[in-house]
Amino acid sequence: MPEVNLVLSIPQGLITATSLGIGGLARHSSPGSGKHFKGRKLFVDLTLKDGSPDFEYLDEGNWRNTRGDTVNALRAAGEGKRTKTALSNNAFSCTPIKAYRSIYLVKTAGEVMEMEPQGQIHVFKSRDCHEEMSPDQVAEAAGIPFQPRQGVHLYLVMCPIQLILLSNLTPVEYAWYATHRPGKVFRQVIFTELHDEQFQFAAQSRFEDARQELETQPDKKTKTIVSDNCINDVLFNTWLGYGKNTEGGIYAADQTHIDLWRFPSVIPVNWDRAIG
Repeated sequence: MPEVNLVLSIPQGLITATSLGIGGLARHSSPGSGKHFKGRKLFVDLTLKDGSPDFEYLDEGNWRNTRGDTVNALRAAGEGKRTKTALSNNAFSCTPIKAYRSIYLVKTAGEVMEMEPQGQIHVFKSRDCHEEMSPDQVAEAAGIPFQPRQGVHLYLVMCPIQLILLSNLTPVEYAWYATHRPGKVFRQVIFTELHDEQFQFAAQSRFEDARQELETQPDKKTKTIVSDNCINDVLFNTWLGYGKNTEGGIYAADQTHIDLWRFPSVIPVNWDRAIG
């Protein structure tokens, strides 16, 4: 019987059972060379036990049989099927973060690199949120000790929607705010911080105006630059923490806490040189 993985694909938001392994699934789902096509993504390897998910999906109101469909897909993969879709849409928001066994960056042509788990970095304190909160009030509500502001942050949000935004909030503060803000709340969120402004998405003036707005209005928390298919046009080496002694990587949060996965201390040469 082949070894089976249960893989959540981000930002696509689908779960696949596969007998190909992580690298094999990445190559199987690749659209082709990174010179000509776009297909960057994250693969999240989910926890299994005795051929079934070793976790419970979050409630969705019973409009689909998440566990039953997943067990059936795993059974098919265990019998030798290369891939079998378990959940075809919106799987990110119903899969608990505690189910993440490992996270891989996937380049267009199918090259993969495993991130290193840092684990839980903060447990949130409060769930009370309102739009008029200042960044310092957000920090207090999230249970973060007061610290001086260090300037504006640039984030790539990958799921549940894709965004490029500037923010006066630190990663932990942004995660709390994104999972608690009224009207625009994310059940869960996965994102990274970027080194450089991404002018391929919007005019430089749009970034400059947004940065000026945040710097002159210190109580403003976020300013969205682009809401689009962002991950395909943001190089992995522009993510904070890539090949540098800086805090960064992949942040995943729900209403209770935030986890972090770091880049490997040594980036594999073959992966680094691969296009896409």
